[in-house]
Amino acid sequence: MIDRVDNPGEEIFSAAKKIGELLTAELEKDPHFYFFSPDETTSNKFDQIFDVEKRAWGVLRQEEWDLPEAADGRIVEMLSENVLFSVMTGHLMNGERAMLGSYEAFLPIITSQLLQQIKFIKQSLAVEWRKPSPAVNLLSTSVCWRQDHNGFTHQSPALISQLLSIPSGLVNCIFPIDDVAAEEAYHFMINSENVVNLTTFDKNERPRYIDSHHAKFQFDNGGASIFQFISDEKPDLVFTAAGDIVSHETIEAIKILKQDLPELKIRFVGINALTYRGIGTVDKKLSKTEFENLFTKEKPIIANFHGYPETLENILENYTSRSRLRVHGFCEEGSTTTPFEMLRRNAASRYDLALDVARLLKRDDLVTKYESALAQNHIHAVEYGTDLIV
Repeated sequence: MIDRVDNPGEEIFSAAKKIGELLTAELEKDPHFYFFSPDETTSNKFDQIFDVEKRAWGVLRQEEWDLPEAADGRIVEMLSENVLFSVMTGHLMNGERAMLGSYEAFLPIITSQLLQQIKFIKQSLAVEWRKPSPAVNLLSTSVCWRQDHNGFTHQSPALISQLLSIPSGLVNCIFPIDDVAAEEAYHFMINSENVVNLTTFDKNERPRYIDSHHAKFQFDNGGASIFQFISDEKPDLVFTAAGDIVSHETIEAIKILKQDLPELKIRFVGINALTYRGIGTVDKKLSKTEFENLFTKEKPIIANFHGYPETLENILENYTSRSRLRVHGFCEEGSTTTPFEMLRRNAASRYDLALDVARLLKRDDLVTKYESALAQNHIHAVEYGTDLIV
């Protein structure tokens, strides 16, 4: 429980390691809880769980370098998301809880199985004697924005778009902004029933922005909230973001604009969850009135999304007119490159967001400044393989 954050964005922590800590506690507390993963438990920073539980391993010889293994281990690793998902859903349908973690780019392998499971959940709700099933909980990490070594093959947020397009009313896509929000997301997932939860976060250390009260408030109040530390009253425009990396870039864009345009009033609305045609979760979807309270009725909205921009744009269109919206996100431009260069390639960096404002205000001097900054960063990344971020 984090009661306060005195300097938002100044300290860094790992959401993945926080999830690993919570999974460890779950394995200790619940003897029926299982964790499923291809071969990426350690890579995805969940490896604390090996302190309390063994990996399922019944036949082959064990080597001295192997992780703790046993025939009755409750950490199930197999390089087949399809098999893992099948075994996990069988476990869930028996009323026992589980989670599956994987690289974001490879979770779409189970798309067809997920669609069938959603159909099963929908049908089971119509059967009076059928007890609720624990949620299908997917932990999606090693995300598209940070495949510094694996490259374009490991860059795909496609499952997010697929799940948000299904009119089932049974899907939550969750985007914790930091480790504190990730902890609240975990508690939401583990206590959910009869839904699919896909929670997406970077496995690297990232800035901490909010306390536990704020994180819980987002879940209880439609999946979005104003971040007061970076927001002004009566804003001239509104920034918003869903996803930890793109939220950080958005906050940095606001800082740049506050330096260059101190008279401009800006608000930042953080989005922590999306569902079909709405911001928030299945049970706590943001209403249009609540949307207007957060985003105003007519001010321009500049959005940055972890996944494909059209996915968020289509949801925002259910609340307001497309003419207000400028939406950024992953545009299927990838490579083995630096983190900031990935953002630049997809026009989702702080300078790309600031450019929207400069063009909106017809400030050609700032357009030139921000385009120059993007060019300098690109040249540096190509030449040195590191980020400059001037």
